[in-house]
Amino acid sequence: MSDRTAAGPMKIKLSDERKQEILRTFSSFYYDEFDEEISEYRTEQVLDFFMNILGPPVYNQAIQDARAFLSEKLEDLDAEFFIDDSFKA
Repeated sequence: MSDRTAAGPMKIKLSDERKQEILRTFSSFYYDEFDEEISEYRTEQVLDFFMNILGPPVYNQAIQDARAFLSEKLEDLDAEFFIDDSFKA
């Protein structure tokens, strides 16, 4: 078991710049879709909710996808770069 798991679940952290960009994008989306303003407080609450609900499974899926991709590429290394040295002179 890894230290991270033993210590508890990992908290997904956005940079301040990324968080602000997401909040601006969501506010704009909300206004465009519902023709009303949403407060900064509510926007942050919605983001926090979705980060808590969607963040971990999306992160875990990304890790699984990356692991599968790398595993496939490592398997390809043998096929692509294996040198048969059974015919020694």
